[in-house]
Amino acid sequence: MQKILVVQTAFIGDVVLATGLLEKLHVFYPDAHLDILVRKGNEALFKGHPFLRQALVWNKQTAKYRHLWQLIRKIQRNKYDLVVNVQRFGATGLLTALSGAKHTIGFDKNPFSFLFSEIVVHVVGEEAKTLHEIERNHQLIRSLTDEIPGRPALYPSPADKEAVAAWKKHPYICIAPASVWFTKQFPAEQWIEFIGALPGNIAVYLLGAPGDNGLCEQIRTRAIALRPQQASPVVNLAGQLGFLASAALQQDAEMNYVNDSAPMHFASSVNAPVTAVYCSTVPAFGFGPLSRNSHIVETPQVLACRPCGLHGRRACPLGHFHCATHIRTEQLLATMVER
Repeated sequence: MQKILVVQTAFIGDVVLATGLLEKLHVFYPDAHLDILVRKGNEALFKGHPFLRQALVWNKQTAKYRHLWQLIRKIQRNKYDLVVNVQRFGATGLLTALSGAKHTIGFDKNPFSFLFSEIVVHVVGEEAKTLHEIERNHQLIRSLTDEIPGRPALYPSPADKEAVAAWKKHPYICIAPASVWFTKQFPAEQWIEFIGALPGNIAVYLLGAPGDNGLCEQIRTRAIALRPQQASPVVNLAGQLGFLASAALQQDAEMNYVNDSAPMHFASSVNAPVTAVYCSTVPAFGFGPLSRNSHIVETPQVLACRPCGLHGRRACPLGHFHCATHIRTEQLLATMVER
């Protein structure tokens, strides 16, 4: 096996979880040229990656299908021995089928799976057992490796670590308060209440993309009014740190507080302590945290309406959002334990 391509052009959290495949393939084929295909923007995850040869990029936002055909031709020229397609959508299925690779593997739910060399049944769960996404993904390469799924891993560079070194001079936590989906996002009011209840010696760093800056600034300005006058700072870092630098900051935090979203997987990828707050979704979907020090916080009440969807919604279908508002600040504070 000389050349291997892993295909995962979904959102960033899905890409982080797919890095478990890279880890396992590298162990079994350490001399192979290992590549990954991601959507534009997510290639930053792999800057300076120690054993990845290259990250191919698909620009889905501009001339999506023209770029797809350009990618197919490039992949054909690379003459891969193996293409592993993690996705279940037609475009990447077509790309896999036309890759020219000697061996192609993908899930049965992909509409072009009948053209793959090997088809794997996509299983959400088996009876009472919940499969984590890394276990589902591992089914694709189990016949080529072993029974144990690879854990996701990112590799912040020395420059990434240096970029956040100044923030590590005193005890701190990180909070990533935003989410693409409203019903996955713990309400700003409750983040503010939580920050106000934290010990004064703990600094708080708010993480997020540039588009999350407004939310983080709202939380920061209102939270500092609830803190003791001499308390450690609350700092808005949204948009200031890249993916790998954010992971490097999470790595040494006393705790990282996240929604069911990409920052949770960043924490898992560097084995950082993490508390995942679940609102409308549930850990049983298989996307929970994987760090050694992991905690789940969710409403203690049984709600007939929860979960209301796999990926969250733009608004609570019933208008009350009890899956979030019934979570208590004490539940978050309880995970602030020594590492």
